[in-house]
Amino acid sequence: MAKNKKNIVVNEKKENSSSSMMDQKTQNITISLLVIACLLLVIILIIVIKGHEAKLKDGKEIIASVEGKEITSEDLFDELKAQYGTNILINTIDDFIANKEFEDDDAAKKYASAQLALLKQQYEAMGYKFSTVLANYGYDSEDDLLKVFISDYKKDKVVEKYLADNLSDDEINAYYENEIHGKLTVKHILIKPAASSSSTTEEKNAAEEAAKAKAQEVIQKLNEGAAWADLVKEYSEDTASVPEEGLIADFDRDGVVTEFYDASLKLSDNEYTKEPVKSTYGYHVILKISEGEKPSLDSSKETIKSNLVSNKLSDDKQLGDKTWVQIRKNYKLEINDTKMDKVYKSIISELE
Repeated sequence: MAKNKKNIVVNEKKENSSSSMMDQKTQNITISLLVIACLLLVIILIIVIKGHEAKLKDGKEIIASVEGKEITSEDLFDELKAQYGTNILINTIDDFIANKEFEDDDAAKKYASAQLALLKQQYEAMGYKFSTVLANYGYDSEDDLLKVFISDYKKDKVVEKYLADNLSDDEINAYYENEIHGKLTVKHILIKPAASSSSTTEEKNAAEEAAKAKAQEVIQKLNEGAAWADLVKEYSEDTASVPEEGLIADFDRDGVVTEFYDASLKLSDNEYTKEPVKSTYGYHVILKISEGEKPSLDSSKETIKSNLVSNKLSDDKQLGDKTWVQIRKNYKLEINDTKMDKVYKSIISELE
């Protein structure tokens, strides 16, 4: 039963954010599609230009003309290289490094397949034919896009590994001391605001105040000596946990919403919250039962590294790009084309 309650806390948290998260994923994927489609178009144009030559007597290749001006394939090639060549070059280099550094193709394919399925579902839910969407972005098939997702996944993993390998002992130890705790077990009483998505703002505010007041009433009765078990039966709207007096057992920070975890962690054993705890579910009154033994540093190290890297990438949106600059340096990148080298240096200077 405690497991059911844990799922309730977790699932609503995820459901409430899923729409915005999916929207953001769609935006990110769409932007990626546009960039990649542009790069593919440039490559195709270069191939076409070099493969369909119409030579003048002086040996130059004319691909178009207007009155007073003849445009050669060399003119267009130089312009395309100036505008897009550096991006294509760096993308090719990064793909090489990513394939060398990250060899778990199965994991990459699994991730890519999930992303492709999500994107396809979202477009089809909006009434689009997915094959048409792919064609509009320059892809002949789903497999073409799958390869892009595989490449992106590998590149992300290379960045994560680089950052994890360069974490200091001080960072790891500080996170362990401050953020790693034993599993928590609590009981709670949940009061939900009696409002719906169609309620007016005034109605929602009134429902919030009423739910909070009811939770405060529960706390007052606890202060006066009322039995916890009786109050759970009388007040709690988390019906799944009521039979076990509101029990939620053996959870960590990732298992419940942040407000609930933080409030539970602060309590001593057999202590209850003196003020209602507000979350996306409503208002909680929490009674702490126990806190398990803190896991060892060694057993927590991979989790710590993963969380630290995730926090760093979240705090600095350009960190991934900055990390790739350093990775390329480690691979002794040299760009011999003067113009492309200048463009590359200009790009990375903006990250400093």
